[in-house]
Amino acid sequence: MNTLAKTPVTVITGFLGSGKTTLIRHLMANPNGKRLAVLVNEFGSVGVDGDILKSCAGANCPEENIVELANGCICCTVADDFIPTIEALLARPVKPDHILIETSGLALLKPLLKAFDWPAIRSRITVDGVVALADAEAVAAGRFAPDPAAVDAQRAADESLDHDTPLAEVFEDQIACADIILLTKADLAGEAGLSAARAAITAEAPRTVPMLAVTDGNIDPVVILGLGAAAEDDIEARPSHHDGEDGHEHDDFASVVIELPEISDPQVLVAGIQRLAREQNALRAKGHIAVAGKPMRLLVQAVGERVRTQFDRPWGSSPRRSQLVIIGERGDIDEAAIRAGLGI
Repeated sequence: MNTLAKTPVTVITGFLGSGKTTLIRHLMANPNGKRLAVLVNEFGSVGVDGDILKSCAGANCPEENIVELANGCICCTVADDFIPTIEALLARPVKPDHILIETSGLALLKPLLKAFDWPAIRSRITVDGVVALADAEAVAAGRFAPDPAAVDAQRAADESLDHDTPLAEVFEDQIACADIILLTKADLAGEAGLSAARAAITAEAPRTVPMLAVTDGNIDPVVILGLGAAAEDDIEARPSHHDGEDGHEHDDFASVVIELPEISDPQVLVAGIQRLAREQNALRAKGHIAVAGKPMRLLVQAVGERVRTQFDRPWGSSPRRSQLVIIGERGDIDEAAIRAGLGI
């Protein structure tokens, strides 16, 4: 079957908090006449991104076309979740013209790309492209790109550290699989930061791919949709730290869901989240919070000490239930310590 007859799928990947959901919201608002479907995969048992996207549903991407895969990381649950979900979307009375997949920030791309060769779907869909998002400000600061000199110094001091950190491996695998890289939060990084981020990513990338600076997900969809990469056909050109392994686990990371009472001052919660990032190495926090006297939910999203809050929609008939998902490296995640650190 000709690739052009297949339904194109764009895989949107990137580290925790790099702006994947913001980009997809922009694509949903600017579909260029295409009927979209979105698969959202989150790390943790409480979905936040899917809820955000459903609030943006419209004629070209109705709510029933936004599907959350919350039973585990998409690269580990291909047979149980991903394949049946794709089959169900393709069986809809009105089939989507283009499918967007938002991977979890911890997903490895190659197991997902290999799934496109499964007999049940390989003649019906194709990977139009892999779009990797990188937080330009963070990369410029060296948080997700190893410093070779520092690594060499660590190796000399302790042979047990003769390996990349889990965070670096995830980042590098995402870059290695990309057909195009978006340097997000360009306004925060500035020209010097963007230049440093480009240099750091170029040093890690196994091949030359376009890199574009983006702020708030604002990019012409024509630039990233319709790449025609057929990534499932050149998997070997996308190296991974896990090549040659039969499988992988996400034991390096853990998440915990914290139930909170109504709060009176959001700034107290913001300060608590920043304290967790500093003192307990919390990588990511996200959730919906009930604020006393406010009829709307407070959406909280944090990457390290950078915390963003906004009231997104009324609670309506939904229970005013405050839940905060905290993600970090295993060993740093302790529910009792997190509760104490939040100070609420």
